[in-house]
Amino acid sequence: MIKKLCFIFFQLCLISSIARSQSTIDNSKSKLIPEIDRVLNSEVANNKIPGAVIQIKKDGKVLYKNAYGYSQKYVINHQLLNPPVPMNTATLFDMASLTKVIGTTTSIMLLVDRGLVKVDDPVGKYIAAFDTGAKKHITLRNLLTHTAGLIEWYPLFYFSHDKQTTYKVIGELPLKYPVGKQRRYSDLGFILLQEIIEKVSGMPLDKFEKQNIFIPLGMTHTMYNPLQHGRTTNIAATSLGNPYETRMVYDSSLGYSVKGLDPQSWNGWRKYVLKGEVNDGNAWYANGGIAGSAGLFSTVDDIQKLVDMLMNKGKVGNRQFIRSSVIDSFFVKDQFNNGLGWMMDTTDSFIKDGPEGTFGHTGFTGTGIMVVPKYNLSIILLINRQNMGVLESGYYYNVTPVRKAVFEATLKYCQQ
Repeated sequence: MIKKLCFIFFQLCLISSIARSQSTIDNSKSKLIPEIDRVLNSEVANNKIPGAVIQIKKDGKVLYKNAYGYSQKYVINHQLLNPPVPMNTATLFDMASLTKVIGTTTSIMLLVDRGLVKVDDPVGKYIAAFDTGAKKHITLRNLLTHTAGLIEWYPLFYFSHDKQTTYKVIGELPLKYPVGKQRRYSDLGFILLQEIIEKVSGMPLDKFEKQNIFIPLGMTHTMYNPLQHGRTTNIAATSLGNPYETRMVYDSSLGYSVKGLDPQSWNGWRKYVLKGEVNDGNAWYANGGIAGSAGLFSTVDDIQKLVDMLMNKGKVGNRQFIRSSVIDSFFVKDQFNNGLGWMMDTTDSFIKDGPEGTFGHTGFTGTGIMVVPKYNLSIILLINRQNMGVLESGYYYNVTPVRKAVFEATLKYCQQ
C-alpha cells in the first residue's frame, strides 16, 4: 500500500512539474510573440520595409509563423501601388545570397558525401584556369570560406551574357589577395563552385539541385527563374530596376569600379520593378538567372525543410539524406570563425552573442536564416526591403538591426 501511495505521489509530482514547465513555456511564448510583432509591425508602419514573413521553430514545433505588410508596395519611380499587394506566409522570395547555402553549399555537401569531391581538393583539379600560379593553391574550402583571394565583386555582365563565358571571364581575372590569408566575401567563388558542381555531376546547377535536393526534401516551391516555370503570382517584389549595381559601376567611391571600363559601354539595365526575376545583376545578366551565388526563389516553409535536415544532422524522417559526419565537417569553425558556406562568427551583428555552434546567412534582398543548435531553434526572416527603393544615401535600408532584435528576443525566450 505504501509503495502504491509513493508511486501515486511520484506521478502527481511529475504531472505538476510538467504542468509548471508548460506554464512557463506558454508564459514566455506569450511574451515573445508580441515582441516579434512589435518589431516587425513597427518597421512596416514606419515605412522602413514593405513587408516580411517570419517562422520560428523550436524542438521540432513551429512556435510562430506570420506575415506582415505587403509583398509589393511600390512601382517604378517610387510610386505607391494602388492597392499594394498583401504579404502572406506562402509568398515566394528572391533568396539572393541564401542561394549560396540553400543550393550551392548543400550541393557540395552531397558531392562530398558521395565521394565525388573533397573540400581540400584544389580548384585546378576541376578548372584548368586555376591550375597555374598562385591560383594552384586555391581549394574548394577556400571558395566556401571566402578565403580564395578573389575580387569581391566584378560586373561580369559587361563581359558576358552566358555562363560558359562567365566562367572564362572569372578564370582570367587576377587574384586580389593572398590565398587563405583573409576572408573577403566574394560571389565569384560561389560561381566557381557552380562550375565545379556542373562538371562533376554532368548536370546544370538548377537541374542537379532540383533532382538531388529540392524534390527529395519536398521543397516544391524552390526554384530558379520562377516566371519560366509558371510561377507568376504571390512573389515578393524587390528592386526598382538595378539602381545599386548601376552605382557600383558608375561610382568609384564604392570601390568596385574596374580600371579602364567605360560604364556606358553596356546599357542593358532593367527599368521596371523586379518580381520573379533575380535581383542580382551577375546572376541575371551573365548567368541566365541561375548562379551559385544568387538566383534561387523560395518560401519560408521550403527553407525550413532544408534547415530541419541540417539540424537533424542530415537525417530526414528515417532516412539519412547526408551523413552526419559530413554535416558536422561543414560546421567546424575556421580561423575566421566561420563554417563552410555558413556564417558562424557570433561576433557578427546578425547572430551576435549567439551560443557556440550558432550559424546562419543573409541575403542582399533582406532574407535571413539564423539557427541555434544548442536550443534546437531556427529563425527564418524574409524581408523584401528593396521594394522601398534606395535611400538618399544611395544605399538600401539596413535590416541587420531588425534581424538582431528578432534574434535577441527569441534567445531571451529560450533562456527563460
